[in-house]
Amino acid sequence: DTAGQEEYDRLRPLSYANANVFLVCFSVVNPVSYENVSSKWIPELIHFCPDVPSILVGTKIDLRGEESALEKLRRQGQQPTTPEQGQQLAKKIKALKYLECSAKTGENLKQVFDEAVKAVLFSSGKRRGGCVML
Repeated sequence: DTAGQEEYDRLRPLSYANANVFLVCFSVVNPVSYENVSSKWIPELIHFCPDVPSILVGTKIDLRGEESALEKLRRQGQQPTTPEQGQQLAKKIKALKYLECSAKTGENLKQVFDEAVKAVLFSSGKRRGGCVML
């Protein structure tokens, strides 16, 4: 799990060295985090680890139905990211899969990590190391 703050831009790639898979995460109720997948995270991963697969993960799905989160988005003229938008982005960035989860409720959390393990076990690459979450 690496921070996205600018002050970590030079340190973050140090954690990529032995990665076998990346879990590229964004909040489904934060459009900026969704945009950062294409504008920040994927270019960085392509630059430092072009052969390491990624899984795109939409997080905080429990907030899709929470009125305060929806109201905040409405005031900004926005809506939560839909599963279809997540699938489209996964296809665009060539992620292995698109998954959604909620750490708060535990929904699909095991599936995310199971898929990461499968990606490592069934990858054709020879890299062995770890898993990095963005």
